[in-house]
Amino acid sequence: MNRPPSCHRIRAALSRVLLPILVLGLLSGCSSLGYYGQLASGQLQLLRARTPVAEVLADPTRDPTLRAHLAQSQQARDFASRHLHLPDNRSYRLYVDIGRPYVVWNVFATPEFSLNPQTHCFPIAGCVAYRGYYSQGAARGEAALQRQQGMDVAIGGVEAYSTLGWFDDPIISSMMHWGDERLATLIFHELAHQRFYVKDDTQFNESFATFVEQEGTRQWRAYRGLAPQDNADVRQRDQFIQLLLDTRQRLERLYALPLPAEQMRQRKAQAFDRLRRDYRQMRDSQWAGSKRYDAWIDQPLNNARLLPFGLYDQWVPAFAALFKQVDRDWPRFFLAVEKLGRLPAEQRKADLLKLQTAFAEQPAPAPDL
Repeated sequence: MNRPPSCHRIRAALSRVLLPILVLGLLSGCSSLGYYGQLASGQLQLLRARTPVAEVLADPTRDPTLRAHLAQSQQARDFASRHLHLPDNRSYRLYVDIGRPYVVWNVFATPEFSLNPQTHCFPIAGCVAYRGYYSQGAARGEAALQRQQGMDVAIGGVEAYSTLGWFDDPIISSMMHWGDERLATLIFHELAHQRFYVKDDTQFNESFATFVEQEGTRQWRAYRGLAPQDNADVRQRDQFIQLLLDTRQRLERLYALPLPAEQMRQRKAQAFDRLRRDYRQMRDSQWAGSKRYDAWIDQPLNNARLLPFGLYDQWVPAFAALFKQVDRDWPRFFLAVEKLGRLPAEQRKADLLKLQTAFAEQPAPAPDL
């Protein structure tokens, strides 16, 4: 190659997915060299700090609680490959203590009157809907710059990400704040990204991994002889997400109207006010006053704060329908997912919509007697 590729081809973003920064040397002349520098530095620090989990478990001087959590994680890791047919490699058999609550902070940005995310593209991963930083301060700085340009902005902390099999991804201390089951679900989710990934389709990738996480956790609980997850918790989560998706649809219809900016701004605020009212009504009438989502709903709301929900959840019912179609057989399911992923984008979306409709039309399960 006689000259470096154009900058637009090597702008990347981090979500739960981070590609190896092997192309950093090709960045000469790009304005965002500092951004890629922090990506490379952050990833290299993780690689250098990795310790085999087996060594931590064998070290009596290490914290007993840490060792107990890691022991449980390895049982979930074995289950992921043996029963869920996820990749069997050294990922999540290594450990890193990063000394902070999140490994990466993602910056989401949208125009004021649009739910289309600001995307960042990378030759291998394709285009993704966020930009990631290993420093919270750097993420806040980027968010401030985006706000100055009139964008709606949100910052979200990330506990883990996948390098799609390019590196042996470690268990990170940020993954362990939610207990053993949450750690297992993260392992299932991130290994799903290694199992299959479609360039330029974040909604497909994250919904697929989220389904594997949810179904994998259900099977993991059954394997250990535990009762299914509390139906009330699952119902509340699903109802809350549906509220947010309904709000997205209302906003999309609003932004398609030819309204003056001030009127559009007023009606946008009204849509978010309705979201809060609907949430509180549902919480008080159906959840016995449970306040599990109060902190989220009480923060300032904008387009960017809704982005992760559409990205992570939109096609989960479609994948659930597909799993049922193949008689809940994981190898057949992954083959069917790969077939979907190879379709042109519009055909893939159409097939997912058909699966989504099939899922919605399924009769409710009979109550236990």
